[in-house]
Amino acid sequence: MATADSADRPGTAGAGLLARHPLIFYTIIAYASTWLVWLPIVLSKEGSGFLPFTSPIGDDLSLYVGSFGPALAAFIVTGATEGRAGIHRLLRKMLLWRVGLQWYLFALVGVPALLALGTIVVPGNLASFKPMDPLAMLVDYLPFFIYPVLLVGGPLVEEPGWRGFALPRLQRLYGPVVGSLILGLLWSPYHLPVWLTAWRVSGMQNIYNVVLFTLFIITWTFVFTWVFNNTRGSLLLAILVHASGDAFPNAVLGPLFPGSVVVTDQGINVGYFGLIIAYGALTLLLVVLTRGRLGYERYLQEADPVPATAQGKR
Repeated sequence: MATADSADRPGTAGAGLLARHPLIFYTIIAYASTWLVWLPIVLSKEGSGFLPFTSPIGDDLSLYVGSFGPALAAFIVTGATEGRAGIHRLLRKMLLWRVGLQWYLFALVGVPALLALGTIVVPGNLASFKPMDPLAMLVDYLPFFIYPVLLVGGPLVEEPGWRGFALPRLQRLYGPVVGSLILGLLWSPYHLPVWLTAWRVSGMQNIYNVVLFTLFIITWTFVFTWVFNNTRGSLLLAILVHASGDAFPNAVLGPLFPGSVVVTDQGINVGYFGLIIAYGALTLLLVVLTRGRLGYERYLQEADPVPATAQGKR
């Protein structure tokens, strides 16, 4: 049965199963469009080794093309439920840059500082510290941040989906805390093909790592929600937070603290402990200080909200 809101625009959001359950169809399309592209790698010798063949397109190209799944799903469902106006709204969020200097500082400096502190407090990491030339480290970090992470990796092509499409609807239905928790639980298993391929090769394919990764993603999701709400729904800032959170641990923390990337006998990548501590501590602080609102009032007051006709059911 269609909602009262969805009936307001017959011929667009008012008709069809997709319009009544946009979140469900977004999730299905995001997962399916990504996993189908990644499937040859997962089944090949480079992946799970389930079938005796080498992927015809290679793991790098496969991961890049498949990463477009969340953005593709967001634009498909938005176009089907809101038409051109919805597409334009989503694109405007990706270009929303007037949000205050403090949010750029948080994304580009605060996130690395937070992750460094979380890494340092994990026993054994500080003892493994390996000094590096700061200039050389910066020269290595910036290209890594821009090309493989920001432009080719997940931030640019995932955030229009997880934050641009799913988060506003989940917050409206469940509030910022429960909505963020649900989004974290949706976002984490999306990476299943990576667990079956890269994790297998590195020795990280273990239930402990899946649990740690899930906790890391959930706590990080709360931080995203706080930034998103306080920047009027800026996907540009979400993309920068995502890129910073991906690039800094790999390009800086790993080389500086080799102990943080050790895989233990139990298959645990101890680097995840630092990420969970960092994002988990900030999440608890934000939930307490904002009384669970995570800036949602500001988002409702200042952002270009998702039209009621496009909310629908799950």
